[in-house]
Amino acid sequence: MRGRRLIAGFEIGVGAMMILMWAFFFFAGQIPELDTKPIEILLHLAAEGTTALILLFSGWALWTKKNHGIRMSLFGLGMLAYTLIVSPGYYLTQGVLAGGIMFFVLLAVTCLCAIFLIKAKTLEQ
Repeated sequence: MRGRRLIAGFEIGVGAMMILMWAFFFFAGQIPELDTKPIEILLHLAAEGTTALILLFSGWALWTKKNHGIRMSLFGLGMLAYTLIVSPGYYLTQGVLAGGIMFFVLLAVTCLCAIFLIKAKTLEQ
């Protein structure tokens, strides 16, 4: 399947960046919700962390041509799409338009990757 490694690289890159971003925010003390809304932010971090890990593993599975790579990638991209729809609200309420635009672009790329994988999976059957 052509494009497989590009999608795998996208998944691995986004998953790694999610982990690095939250680690940076945590160690820089830039997560004020830990004091104001600890349960809400911990559940949010759990969801984002799970999404990042699924993206890393599904990207690796797709890269190495594992049988479950396409299915796992579709699952991970679905999780990412949800995150990309929910997350911009925080940045947009802060007046950070660039953050909202970044999430929109990533959502568009995520949807294109998913469509490509669905087509590839359909052709396999």
